[in-house]
Amino acid sequence: MSSPLGITPDETLRKGLQSRHISMLALGGAIGTGLFVASGATISQAGPGGALTAYALMGVMVFFLMQSLGEMSAYLPCSNPFEEYGRRFVSKSFGFAAGWNYWFNWSITLAAEVVAGGLIMKFWLPQVPTWIWSVIFLLGLLALNLFAVKAFGEAEFWFASIKVIAVVIFLIVGVLIVVGVVGDGPAPGFKNWTVGDAPFVDFPLGMLSVFLIAGFAFQGTEMIAVAAGEAIEPKSAIPRAVRTVFFRILVFYIGTLTIIAFLIPYTNPDLLDGSAENVAVAPFTLVFKLAGIDAAASIMNAVILIAILSAGNASLFAATRALYGLGVEGNAPKIFARVTKAGVPIAATAATTLIGCLCFLAGPKGDGAAYTVLVAASSVAGFVTWIGIAWAHYRFRKAWNAQGRSLDVLPYKAWLYPAGPIVALLMCIAVVAGQYYVAVNDSDTGGSISLLLTTYAALILFLGLWWGHKLVTKSPTVDPAAADLTPVAAASAHHDPDRVG
Repeated sequence: MSSPLGITPDETLRKGLQSRHISMLALGGAIGTGLFVASGATISQAGPGGALTAYALMGVMVFFLMQSLGEMSAYLPCSNPFEEYGRRFVSKSFGFAAGWNYWFNWSITLAAEVVAGGLIMKFWLPQVPTWIWSVIFLLGLLALNLFAVKAFGEAEFWFASIKVIAVVIFLIVGVLIVVGVVGDGPAPGFKNWTVGDAPFVDFPLGMLSVFLIAGFAFQGTEMIAVAAGEAIEPKSAIPRAVRTVFFRILVFYIGTLTIIAFLIPYTNPDLLDGSAENVAVAPFTLVFKLAGIDAAASIMNAVILIAILSAGNASLFAATRALYGLGVEGNAPKIFARVTKAGVPIAATAATTLIGCLCFLAGPKGDGAAYTVLVAASSVAGFVTWIGIAWAHYRFRKAWNAQGRSLDVLPYKAWLYPAGPIVALLMCIAVVAGQYYVAVNDSDTGGSISLLLTTYAALILFLGLWWGHKLVTKSPTVDPAAADLTPVAAASAHHDPDRVG
């Protein structure tokens, strides 16, 4: 189906992402400060058992979502999948809201990451204002994304590779400490699993509060669908990424939390104090110190900085492709559909970078406050995206069956349909709804109201866009028997009337 501009979303984007780029994009997108820094706080809040259970349940949900995405994106690869799938299989209004929500999600995440980068630099150069580093990092990420997509893919491949190596080393060192081979003290055994209220602390609210953090940590895995539109061989690359990336991520997260739980009691105040502002007490740093690595703080600071830059790089990529797709479909100004000769959506990149300038909030609001607000604003937006994925896939398969198509035609078939998308949908809704109880049980009433509004800002925006668009356009729900299952057509770049250069 062509857009109102007469082109499809991927006619003008260059196919420059190889299978290794896509796998590392999904893997690297889910390995960031949520693993390196915030993992300790989850154990402090919910105990080792509560944190592991929350991450495992989120892992099950993400597995089903990856299955849904794999089926749709291998058959219908495009760079604006959440708008495209919502429009084709649910309604034009749903797709409109999903596309803008995804752009909002990753634009705000970009701002959060560059603020976090400035906070990390305080470890080495505390006298330099955070906003200066934020601007430098933002300009650097902009430069990476202005080159052809292959350059972006290579940068993200090496960023992600460094993060993966750091996690693997951590797991090896951690296991050696647990069994008593490394470190000065005796093997800890299970003593930290029986301290105080362990293994479950403040159940069920403790575990409920960790769900949102765990979900935020896994966010980024859906980028394989965004990258599919610029993949050289999406029909083979996407299934391969779906099959391998999820299990690697699950091993990394569950393995990391298990090591931390064995070595550091949940009552250790350093676990709760570990933050982007205090890398010296981040759980990864603490474990390396137990191994006698004195330079652990500096090493982990460098790794966390790379993780932040990687996350920011992926955020800018995902957000610009979302805005580009909105422009192509006529749901955003036409200028956002324009691309350079290298196939870069230049206007969409510029607009997203301007949103990234929210990092300047770090000046008047204070560094930590700005980071907290930005992360809270993007977290639920990610869950809204996941809700859209599950619902769109359920409707996609209904349309497939209603039109009498054979499943053998699909390059990749999701496991456990229809249970998979239904379970993922219900879990996402439960986590989002559960944040109400986390907010109202906050110790300070004023803080509860503020937390509630911040948490649900993205959901309110999504519902407003969805219902507002439906009210104005009167767009009906898509009939499965008439849904558009035509693969996105590929056309040569020189046919694009909006190419600039």
